[in-house]
Amino acid sequence: MTTKVDIFSQKIVLIGAGNVAFHLANALHNTPHNIVQIYNRSEKRLADFKNITQNLTNNLQDIFPNANVYLLAVSDDAIEKVAAQLPIHKQSIVAHTSGATPSTVLQQHPHHGIFYPLQTFSRHKTVNWSNIPLCLDGNTPETLTILQQLAQSINPNIYFINDQQRQQLHVAAVFANNFTNHLFAIAQDILQKQDLSFDLLKPLIQETVIKIQKHPPKKSQTGPAVRGDLQTMQRHLDLLKNLPNYQQLYQLLSKSIGDF
Repeated sequence: MTTKVDIFSQKIVLIGAGNVAFHLANALHNTPHNIVQIYNRSEKRLADFKNITQNLTNNLQDIFPNANVYLLAVSDDAIEKVAAQLPIHKQSIVAHTSGATPSTVLQQHPHHGIFYPLQTFSRHKTVNWSNIPLCLDGNTPETLTILQQLAQSINPNIYFINDQQRQQLHVAAVFANNFTNHLFAIAQDILQKQDLSFDLLKPLIQETVIKIQKHPPKKSQTGPAVRGDLQTMQRHLDLLKNLPNYQQLYQLLSKSIGDF
């Protein structure tokens, strides 16, 4: 985290119209900064941004050429291709919002960096930006200062993180969010096959999340695997015999817990 800097109005072109772009646009719209244009290759998705700016385009050739910051909130595999088509100016900053993509894909731009919000975004779920870590990086001190100004206009929770750290952070986030959510989906599927409601597990899930606020996850681990309760684990495996994918995952995770 870092110290506060003065915020000066920046002209921003937002590239993308997905969930991250949607929430960033609405957050930045309520700051001293000016979103002068929004681009997305699908014109249909741009309709959600009419309250932000009327300057919407699905043609990269029509991108506003004199913005201070070009913020790329597109899919990871599109970042390098889109960045290569943006105007190159000595003073403009090009930054992307990806956790997994290195900043080097933007290196053709003299000033480039990272503006990575560490959160899972759903389009129509309200975002509390004060709880979201914003991870920044820049190839020059001037770049980092401008990105810091943007970040602090929506959120004081800022971290300076380099490419290697950010990519490791993204891997950890996949384990913490994507994989756990998938396990919730598996648990729900197992329950539904027995006409049981997933609501039965929600207090347990909530308590698990509460525990890790105060205690390291490793010390909070419970269950048959950490106890070495082989008899119970075998019973579970027998119950999953008609669900071989779940059975294999159960064995893998149980072994990981036991070896940790």
